[in-house]
Amino acid sequence: MTVRNAMLGAVAAVTAVALTACGGGQDAPAASDGKIKVVASTNVWGSVVAAVGGDDVAVTSIIDDPSGDPHSYEAKPSDVAAVRDAQLVIFNGGGYDDFFATLLGPETEGAKKIEAFPVSGKADEHEGEEPHASEEAHASEEAHASEEPHASEAPADDHGHDHAVNEHVWYDFETVRKVADQAAADLSAIAPDKKSSFEANAKTFTDGVTALEEKAKDKGAGKKVLETEPVAHYLLDTAGVESATPEAFADAVEEEGDVPAAALAEVLTLVEQKQVVAVVNNAQTANAATAQVLAKAGEAGLPLVEVTETLPEGATGYLDWMTKQVDSLVGALAA
Repeated sequence: MTVRNAMLGAVAAVTAVALTACGGGQDAPAASDGKIKVVASTNVWGSVVAAVGGDDVAVTSIIDDPSGDPHSYEAKPSDVAAVRDAQLVIFNGGGYDDFFATLLGPETEGAKKIEAFPVSGKADEHEGEEPHASEEAHASEEAHASEEPHASEAPADDHGHDHAVNEHVWYDFETVRKVADQAAADLSAIAPDKKSSFEANAKTFTDGVTALEEKAKDKGAGKKVLETEPVAHYLLDTAGVESATPEAFADAVEEEGDVPAAALAEVLTLVEQKQVVAVVNNAQTANAATAQVLAKAGEAGLPLVEVTETLPEGATGYLDWMTKQVDSLVGALAA
């Protein structure tokens, strides 16, 4: 799965949707079994809402297959139908799951909407601004679609990505907590009689996220790792770890291009000479260059930390999935 360490300058009709939902989700058609219908772009954010909503929500994650790639996914008629009937939709934003933009239209104005990337404030931190205040999508779609990208943004590559920004904000624990709290607020607006349950579930979930953050915090201070792709960037930041991956190597892998021979040689030297303490590998991506890196890491006896972009098969939820990744990283850093 290719990773895009980037943000699109403007995503028409979607990017203006901030964490606070727009529209009146309570007016959307209720699920026949009485559960609140939720549609997520990927099972990562779907699992967050499922943890908050519990038995009172029915969550459909459009990308629920570990091999699914949000960057290249093309929406199907069944996806359009699912989103049309949803009372709450949740997606990542930031150029990661742009296919979801094609699913949102006038018929979804009544649904609550959560977009994780804006609330993370990552793009705004890059621009030196405060995070955007929440806006209603249907009130700003036309204006936003015609806007030019901010002058302060870094130049985008041919794929429309700004390499100064990392959109994988589900590895940013503060963002995940904010999304969970917003999910509780939106679900409570849809079903006020369930508010206490949603809030209690959200607290249990966010407490678990905080415990993970504390487990990882500063465990790798002063240490360097090699990343095959910058998927877990924010987790490494939490651990205080520095990525030693050459930019040329990372860019080539992200864009599914050929890794320059010099960059690959530099990476293999880092591993062979153990100038890094571990290799952090996106298990959902494989190519000839990363295969060589993993083989060299095995020969050198370097710990391997496997990370993914979506919940792998067998994961019971966000906390289960993230706990395994945090434990793997902390163990590797302590080796």
